[in-house]
Amino acid sequence: MMIGLSFLVNAQTIGPISITHGEEIEADKEKIVRIAGEANGKIYTLATRKKGFYIKVFNADDMSLISTNEIEMKDFKDKEPQFEEIAVLDGKIFILGSVYERKEKVANLLAVEISADGKLTSNSKILFSTKVTKKRERGAFFIKESPGSDRLLILHAALFDKEEVIQYEVKLVNNNLDIMAEHIEKVPFNDRRGLEFDIADFDVNYNDDIFIVINESYRDKKTKTNNEKFQLHVFKSANGYKKEVIDIAFTDKEIINCEMLAYENGKVRLVGFYSSVRKNGKANRDLKGVYASVVDVNSKSVDQLKFNEFDYDTKVKLIGERRAKKGKDVKPLYSTHSLVQKSDGGLILLSEYQLVIVGRSSGIGPLQITPITHINNEIIVTSINPDGSVGWSNVIAKKQKAAFSALSIGFAAFAGNSSFTVSASISIPLSVLGKGPEYLSAMPIYENGKLTVLFNDNTKNNGVTDIEEIRWLGNYNKAVPAAIMFDDNGVMTRVDQNDAEKHQLVLRPRVFHRSSPKEYIIYSSRKSKDKLGRMKIN
Repeated sequence: MMIGLSFLVNAQTIGPISITHGEEIEADKEKIVRIAGEANGKIYTLATRKKGFYIKVFNADDMSLISTNEIEMKDFKDKEPQFEEIAVLDGKIFILGSVYERKEKVANLLAVEISADGKLTSNSKILFSTKVTKKRERGAFFIKESPGSDRLLILHAALFDKEEVIQYEVKLVNNNLDIMAEHIEKVPFNDRRGLEFDIADFDVNYNDDIFIVINESYRDKKTKTNNEKFQLHVFKSANGYKKEVIDIAFTDKEIINCEMLAYENGKVRLVGFYSSVRKNGKANRDLKGVYASVVDVNSKSVDQLKFNEFDYDTKVKLIGERRAKKGKDVKPLYSTHSLVQKSDGGLILLSEYQLVIVGRSSGIGPLQITPITHINNEIIVTSINPDGSVGWSNVIAKKQKAAFSALSIGFAAFAGNSSFTVSASISIPLSVLGKGPEYLSAMPIYENGKLTVLFNDNTKNNGVTDIEEIRWLGNYNKAVPAAIMFDDNGVMTRVDQNDAEKHQLVLRPRVFHRSSPKEYIIYSSRKSKDKLGRMKIN
């Protein structure tokens, strides 16, 4: 978001959103990539500078910088841990780092508490020591914060190629670093060549119940059928975290992705994209539409499962009128961006066009540098009624890209003709944030029954909502704020800041923290000018 560079700033208003910024961060060579949270009258953030990570602490009142502390975790097994995440759990601050032990072939995850002034303490604990086969198959850690911001749900996933086994381990950790629950699973695939195994989502609710969505798919060449296994694995605290499996059965369709919302009353909602399946058993892969399901984990029943094809108008915006008339489906380039619970009990699913272009690497061995371009374009907005049907859908037109160089990207593992993915983990790696992608994408804000989506845009797109007329945002340093507001019928209204000044700060939509239902802590910058701010919903 943009705002003037004067020391004292009045609130800026864009539609129902008002923004104020704090003091300019002086001598700011580190770029903030995470806003961990607020505690002890302070705001704790994670910043990066070249190869190092730093904890920057700010005063919560005026957002002035208090201290900058480099993260130097002590050696573990003669190796310094690789930084993974920072979290504020019920007033306590922790950093997490991973270490692979080559001799013992173990993947470790360590947690270290941070003092109120942002320095590492002696309070540390090994959370994971997972046996793997070798460095190349050491797997990766994926971390989610609980809705009450007092727990961490941590998943480790790895592929054992020679053994033809997929392994994943999940643990729930409280703010004292106690392991509240843990489970390890091994999935063989030697009898299912071509198996596609995806951990589509995982989450924890306010009751400390754990949920994992598993999606398996493989084609039986002999019977020419597509075998789809779409399951919700449930670990309830009241049941001693004993594993329960709920099958979500259907035919002639394939699940592409999933977004989960777990309630306290034992209900879990699952939504995402699906594709059709040909007569020969092969999935088409292109997106047919949106599915919606409600699972009752207490009765282990599927109360709702509906498949909704894209309507004609939406397909015209996404693939053009000529292809839409021919009945063509939408290309599978859209990832679930976010899921919003509506006041009427329904949901709003936002799905964004995301494409990562990886160039040819240069360099020697592990020091190879890879040019990468991130593209984040239009967002499909789908309003789902409480009964699972689609109330309306629309498309936010935008074109954004950022290019940079990195040492590595993402996680996916392959064995023979089979593949193993953790799509629940899809996000921008910390090593990439600070290089441009943090300016891309959008922030959805839902308040008083209305959805507003905020993003950076090209000044030449003021007032433009037609996807055929939208221009690229190529230079994010020259971006201006734009907001799309939706009414109850999905009709869009675009709000632009017409009085934007030349040297104003730019919001980083991928770097924020929701401090309350109506307030966000945000980070804005332009070149060497950086500020934290508060964004409120009027």
